[in-house]
Amino acid sequence: MPLSEHEQRLLEEMERSLYQNDADFVATVGARRGRPAYRSIVLGILVAVVGVGVLITGVTFQIPIVGILGFVVMFVGVLLAIAPGKRSAGPTGAPAAPASGSAKAGKPTQAGFMNKLNDRWDKRQDGQG
Repeated sequence: MPLSEHEQRLLEEMERSLYQNDADFVATVGARRGRPAYRSIVLGILVAVVGVGVLITGVTFQIPIVGILGFVVMFVGVLLAIAPGKRSAGPTGAPAAPASGSAKAGKPTQAGFMNKLNDRWDKRQDGQG
């Protein structure tokens, strides 16, 4: 059953609103993603491995303070490996301004994407029915 003109207008308005909200969400949340800081990851893994070694040494010689120190070093290594690098924090502010412009420019692309999805859906429905 086809949609009435009023229902089609409401649907189009809802889609435009959704695109605007998604563009804002992507600009605020997705902009933080950047290239991973491989140097920090490798350094963090190396520090964590050294921490595990110190921890095992402390346990082997039954010296609690060395074991605790090893755990702390291991924990710092893990934090260093998973923490975002300084480079990824810098570009966060830079794309924020163009993101609003790209969101406006991206609407036709998103509309084209939705049209492609709708066409694929229609083809599936025609093939089944």
